Amino acid sequence: MSKTIIVSNRLPVRWTREEDELCMHESEGGLATGLSAIFSQDDTLWIGWPGMVATDEIEKKQIEDQLIPKRIVPVFLNEEQIKGYYEGFSNEILWPIFHYISTYSNYESAYWEHYVKVNQLFCDQILAHAKEDDIVWIHDYQLLLLPMMVRKALPDITIGFFLHIPFPSQELFRLIPWREDLLKGLMGADLLGFQTYDDVRHLVSSASRILGAHAHAGKLEYEGRTLIVESFPISIDTEKFVQLAKSTEVALQKERIRETFEDQRILLSVDRLDYSKGILQRLMAYETFLEDNPQYHRQVVLYMIVVPSRDNVPQYEMLKNQIDREVGRINAEWGEMDWQPVAYFYQSFPITELAAIYAMADVCLVTPMRDGMNLVCKEYVASRSDQAGVLILSEMAGASHELVDALIINPTNISESAQAIRSALEMPEKEVHNRMRALQRVVVRFNVHVWSESFFDKLKEVRQMQERRKTKRMNIFLEQKIKTNYRKANNRLLLLDYDGTLVGFQQEPEMATPDPALNELLDALMADPKNQVVIISGRMHEQLEAWFGDKNIRLIAEHGVWSKEIGKRWEVRSELSNLWQAQILELMNIFADRTPGARVEQKSHSIAWHYRKVQTDLGMIRSGELVDSLRDYAASFGLQVLEGNKVIEVRHAGINKGTAVLDLLSSAKKPYDFILAAGDDRTDEDIFSILPADALSVKVGAGNSNARIFVPSHREIRRLLQSLLIKE
Repeated sequence: MSKTIIVSNRLPVRWTREEDELCMHESEGGLATGLSAIFSQDDTLWIGWPGMVATDEIEKKQIEDQLIPKRIVPVFLNEEQIKGYYEGFSNEILWPIFHYISTYSNYESAYWEHYVKVNQLFCDQILAHAKEDDIVWIHDYQLLLLPMMVRKALPDITIGFFLHIPFPSQELFRLIPWREDLLKGLMGADLLGFQTYDDVRHLVSSASRILGAHAHAGKLEYEGRTLIVESFPISIDTEKFVQLAKSTEVALQKERIRETFEDQRILLSVDRLDYSKGILQRLMAYETFLEDNPQYHRQVVLYMIVVPSRDNVPQYEMLKNQIDREVGRINAEWGEMDWQPVAYFYQSFPITELAAIYAMADVCLVTPMRDGMNLVCKEYVASRSDQAGVLILSEMAGASHELVDALIINPTNISESAQAIRSALEMPEKEVHNRMRALQRVVVRFNVHVWSESFFDKLKEVRQMQERRKTKRMNIFLEQKIKTNYRKANNRLLLLDYDGTLVGFQQEPEMATPDPALNELLDALMADPKNQVVIISGRMHEQLEAWFGDKNIRLIAEHGVWSKEIGKRWEVRSELSNLWQAQILELMNIFADRTPGARVEQKSHSIAWHYRKVQTDLGMIRSGELVDSLRDYAASFGLQVLEGNKVIEVRHAGINKGTAVLDLLSSAKKPYDFILAAGDDRTDEDIFSILPADALSVKVGAGNSNARIFVPSHREIRRLLQSLLIKE
């Protein structure tokens, strides 16, 4: 029976040492709450760091003995690993880059070494408990390498990954020296989940540009695998906050707050100490509001909660000092004997007190400079049982894509933020209620349980898709069957595409020359009199002649326009006209001139527009524009516009690789009893679709195909062909 393994940096429980005793505490974090329904199932494990350094094997054993019955598996880390992997690489490199504050990044190579080693420790624990039919769900930026580590050990396991913080644009991500390794780590997952569509877009852009992955319709294709990339906005346990707001304890807390601030309007600010939260900019906006609106003096208070976090790190210590100074200055400059403009609390609050201040705050200011989601705004909305209160929300927070009825501001625009405060305080009561009702509909409907269920359901859907693909994937049993049928056959036909099938793609097409090993393989196949080997390619016939003209091999060029039987001259289809080429060539040249890296290849009966060297996003845009522009021309001349692997080709509609193979089959002196066709792109689908039912068709790479079998790369095709030559 398969099981689910949840993997995160922290466990749903944390351990502390109190008066020389080890104590375990339940976590109140959003992740533990969100995954509670999944983790409550008996067939689930949770793997992660217990939150403290065990000093010896006795302490490790004590922790394990209490956790294992709870289906929790600890990964023990020492002080050096925590400093290097977590405090170092995760929080001094990834955190600032992912939050668009690259100047704070410290690219220390020792951090990277610890990051790799700790990710491997997590992998080792997974492998100690996992089987191929299990599901592994990995969480967050501390474990970016883990999906591929697990994939290499268990190729058929189902892996999901969710990033809880933003994913940066590729211009920022590429600043990381180990960017390729990090992306390759993520490529081991089957499903990549992010908070927003912007994060999805940035990941796809980075994978396309840095790794050369192919992106299409929410999928990434990389090294023969297909990954699904989607956004799953995380949320809160809405019902928990709704019930808290109704509790007696919260009611008592509300009375204390009301007595303290009497008739003042409360502006609420709740953040963890972090430079991404925009705390200083919020103070600037509040001071601007006070300066521009003296009528609100003594009428408002900024109730500012800053939860301590990493204040031993220099940047955070500096930020704490700046906040302290700014709060002191504002209170000194604008305050009066019986009124302080800012009520500042540098501490964490119990959830009941937090729920009470949520319920009492007239305005909630959630204005980070960059945030993956930010759940404070959702907690505030869920706590307003009176459907009052106004939410001011930064457009840089992931939540702004959902909570569109908040007052959305740019946190760097201080005057706009100050004006938003006034607008919130002066908003008509009816509008306040209408906006809050709309916000609550979103928060109630899309709670944290819906988030976890939607991700997990999608992961199961991806698992089913992978299972279907697995039946078409080359394996040892299928390969043995192919070899058996090959040896029994007396008249074999091997139809082989060239680029992407027999050789890998190159930046310059002329560089993809046949290597000695390929020539040796083809010679060995052709030496068997039972074999007819055909290379059927989109390349020009002059190129194929230069490479293979002296071999005992049949050649088909330009997708079927040219053909050459063994020992004979090249023949071209006589019915083809080239009157259309001048206009198409002119149009393609115009697009090439506008697109750095693009080039036009004019063949005898087709024209190709190559964009392999073009910047990925620009190539996708320009190729789409070109295809749209070519449609009218193609319809007028009876042409076909074909989208291949980083190439747009225009050719005669009635001529393709499929028609060329039909001609070859119909002219055969006797039927073939073994047919193998291998190709990697759309042009080869024309072959796969016309082959007899007993023929073997092999698609190289990921993507939908009519082929019966998939292999990940051209190397697998070569290996398969080589295996056919081995006599057993």
